[in-house]
Amino acid sequence: MDIHALRKLLHHHNYLYYVMDAPEISDFEYDRLLRQLEEMENADPSLITPDSPTQRVGGEPLEGFTQVTHQVPMESLADVFSLDELIAFDKRVRNTIENPRYTVEPKIDGLSVSLEYRDGVFFRGSTRGDGIIGEDVTGNLKTIRSIPLTLSKPVPYLEVRGEVFMPKKAFEALNSARELAGEPLFANPRNAAAGSLRQLDPSVAASRKLDIYIFNIQNIEGETPASHSEGLAFLRTLGFKVIDTRPSMCTIEDVWKVISEIGENRDGLACDIDGAVIKVDSLSDRAALGSTSKYPRWAAAYKFPPEQKETTLEDIIIQIGRTGAATPNAVLSPVRIAGSTVSRATLHNIDFITEKDIRIGDRVLVQKAGDIIPAVVCSLPAKRTGNEVPYNMPENCPVCGAPLLREENEAAYRCIGDRCPAQAARSIIHFASRDAMDIEGLGPALAEKLLQEGKIHSFADLYCLTKDDLKTLEGYGDKSAENLISAIENSKQKGLSALLFGLGIRHVGKRAAAILSSHFGSLDALLSASKDTLSSIHEIGEKMAESIVAYFADEKIQENLALLRENNVKMTEDKKETGTLFAGKTFVLTGTLPTFSRAEASKLIEDEGGKVSGSVSKKTDYVLAGEEAGSKLEKAEALGIPVLDESAFLALLGRN
Repeated sequence: MDIHALRKLLHHHNYLYYVMDAPEISDFEYDRLLRQLEEMENADPSLITPDSPTQRVGGEPLEGFTQVTHQVPMESLADVFSLDELIAFDKRVRNTIENPRYTVEPKIDGLSVSLEYRDGVFFRGSTRGDGIIGEDVTGNLKTIRSIPLTLSKPVPYLEVRGEVFMPKKAFEALNSARELAGEPLFANPRNAAAGSLRQLDPSVAASRKLDIYIFNIQNIEGETPASHSEGLAFLRTLGFKVIDTRPSMCTIEDVWKVISEIGENRDGLACDIDGAVIKVDSLSDRAALGSTSKYPRWAAAYKFPPEQKETTLEDIIIQIGRTGAATPNAVLSPVRIAGSTVSRATLHNIDFITEKDIRIGDRVLVQKAGDIIPAVVCSLPAKRTGNEVPYNMPENCPVCGAPLLREENEAAYRCIGDRCPAQAARSIIHFASRDAMDIEGLGPALAEKLLQEGKIHSFADLYCLTKDDLKTLEGYGDKSAENLISAIENSKQKGLSALLFGLGIRHVGKRAAAILSSHFGSLDALLSASKDTLSSIHEIGEKMAESIVAYFADEKIQENLALLRENNVKMTEDKKETGTLFAGKTFVLTGTLPTFSRAEASKLIEDEGGKVSGSVSKKTDYVLAGEEAGSKLEKAEALGIPVLDESAFLALLGRN
């Protein structure tokens, strides 16, 4: 068999396995054919082609991603949340189009990408970005086996849009492996997919077992389908894994039935979905409808309400936080919600438990706040058997035995033990977190192991760890120990703002830490400040000032700070040149931005002299809103405050 026939055979079997889920040969036989191709290419490297199956995994890690300008904007969709809003969408369509037909498909909760082919060969893949400019992630997309590198026929040019996702089983396996390694867990499959696709090393993306569904033709030369459903059928013949789209229908009542059916069956799908997408089928009708400045008028995304599941509350346990706060947590019979199995959920505080009349043994409803944090919504008293037990807060800390006290005007109880091991563990985890000292590889499991084995007693002891200390821990060899020691060493230069946030001073969050570091410039200057001096600083206030003074007066804290000094941890803040573009302007951020995290957007605002606030008021100058923006957006619109999407924000920065 010559190399061209072998390559074609491997493409065929790859398609059967990853797209059709109907393999004809064993994995062993596929691997044997792939090795044969590798040997032929190694013998004559000039025979290697970009679409060769051997080019899916590997390549040198990139230094960064280059930008890609989308020829056809990758628009986001307007959301609808009820049948009434769906009927209103239909009326708007019918104002322009007579007798429209609609298609409905699941809305995959993943990361939207563009795939481009020239003469049937995949040559570039990019993220959606802000819809106009994305990032070139071709190397990582090549690792997704369901993406064809060569089409079944050589279309002159084709750009398709799809949603990259992590299958539920792959997500659970990934988080299990990360937990064993003491690494931070991904919140949900969407976060895991997004993080995997933006890895600079393609081999990392390859290990994450990502998948994709194609849901649109963005641009095509040559054969042009007349409708969306025809286009998807054509894409299937080319070898794409296409989204499951229901046959086109002409009434919104039929559309609603299909949406309801998709919602009822979402648990049985291999991937997470967060809604259903309704599209006008005819491409000529779409052209007549056009788009607004934000969304196409021919499509809408129906968003499912937060998924709620019923389960049994088996017990209530107390979790001690880094500041001593004692938070009741529900121990649940495991239940799958919004992409992961939940067995723990927050109960907030004793007032919440009392108000909702939640008892041990109750049947309860559980949901994920923002599809991320599991929380008990309510109990179901009608399903009680009489064996349920009301809950009272314990008098003592379950970890160290010290009293739990409730301060005046506060909902939380606190452990007053000054050497509580639970507080020590959470203090270290917080100190090492990304927004603090950013010690990569130091997760909850490792922090607790180091404490249990007496390697450390506080966050300051991290800087006394040696490679030999780590090598005695199970699962730590030379390389992993070197990596952690290197990460600890690098953290020494993070500066005062990160250090103050990492110390975990009660009431001092990331913004307050930045204000204090900017105002004082050094830890020594901060330590010499009185409560009155601190409380006079804008946004610090009396309560925070009292907390800061009390924290630094603690003898143990003083010992820890001395140890940090001995190990040359930076306790000053470099003076930053602040721009004036947003001087005197206050921004509020809400929703999920396409390419920036909130922290990144906040930094851009603050670097230009602006201020970021957590709530909308008449003093707010701009609201920066992303997808799934909530009540803050509604309040801004009611007050007439300018609302920016990411592209408008970039325009203000002069970056378009």
